[in-house]
Amino acid sequence: MNSTNSATFLNAGRYGRLCARVLPKVIESETEFDRMVDQLEDLDSKPNPSAEETALISLLAKLIEDYDHIHYPLPDIAPHQMVAYLMEQRGLKQIDLVEILGSRAQVSDLVNGKRSISKSQAKKLAAFFHVSTDLFL
Repeated sequence: MNSTNSATFLNAGRYGRLCARVLPKVIESETEFDRMVDQLEDLDSKPNPSAEETALISLLAKLIEDYDHIHYPLPDIAPHQMVAYLMEQRGLKQIDLVEILGSRAQVSDLVNGKRSISKSQAKKLAAFFHVSTDLFL
């Protein structure tokens, strides 16, 4: 299903109310960035988000990614080094990625460059860190 078809399954009233509460817009300041991140984290922490919440999560992630990319460009490094860099920036340890990637051994091998990152893992990492999958492939 493409994105134009998925929009037809949104309840316009519910989505409108969510947008009115969150007020998503192009991010132009650190204050707006922090507010959007907080809103994204609130929505993303829900166990079973509605279609409308999922659509807003995608929009907020894109707005945040665009601002981040312009104001805080990520270094051009190998995928496993990018994982380590993102972990360091967020104060995470390898154990924090076990739930996302599998076993401790898999995480250790990946972070240390002994194992390449699969497409599936890249998608999971991108969702977790709210960045593009391109960073890991």
